[in-house]
Amino acid sequence: MRVPTALVAVTAVVAANAAFVLLGASFDYPDVLGHDSAEALRAFRANPAIAWQFALLALSAALLAPVAVLTARLAGGAREALVVGCAAAVVQVVGLLRWPLIATGLSPDDPADVHLFEQLNRILGGAVGETGGYLLTALWTVLIVRRLRPGRWSTALALVSAAGILGGVVGLDKVNFVGYVLWSAWLLWFAVILLVTPRVEVPS
Repeated sequence: MRVPTALVAVTAVVAANAAFVLLGASFDYPDVLGHDSAEALRAFRANPAIAWQFALLALSAALLAPVAVLTARLAGGAREALVVGCAAAVVQVVGLLRWPLIATGLSPDDPADVHLFEQLNRILGGAVGETGGYLLTALWTVLIVRRLRPGRWSTALALVSAAGILGGVVGLDKVNFVGYVLWSAWLLWFAVILLVTPRVEVPS
């Protein structure tokens, strides 16, 4: 069980960071979200590769669900962590898939389409994908390290990264960014721990 969990966790981190780098280079993401909506939509429509880059980012978010399932099994149940982790995956996927599934059909020259694009960004992107994703990802991280006890330093990094991720809820974007970088590092570290330790400690 430890090996599949580690492999899925590493895949999620690699896919997320690859997608983020690609989107930053091709679409100025996430800064583009603060630009004029019509111009952002025009830039998105001008480069078809951006849609599959968002699909890759959505896939990486979806992988949190199997990570949550597998870590819950390692923890001997951990139903709360399982539910929260799967919910975190769902809300992020819903938020991200608005790009390849909906935005590809919107025109930057149609005011109604631009308005719909703005609403999608506000509701699916901001409220559901971002705020919901930040809260649930941070909560899952806290729940699973409390349950699995992956070591003092790993736990400390997990908690610091969770706190940083929560910064996005109150508009601290740079803190949120650092939080996700640390969270990626923690998830990789956690995967290594799963591979090299003879067993995972589960509190009684």
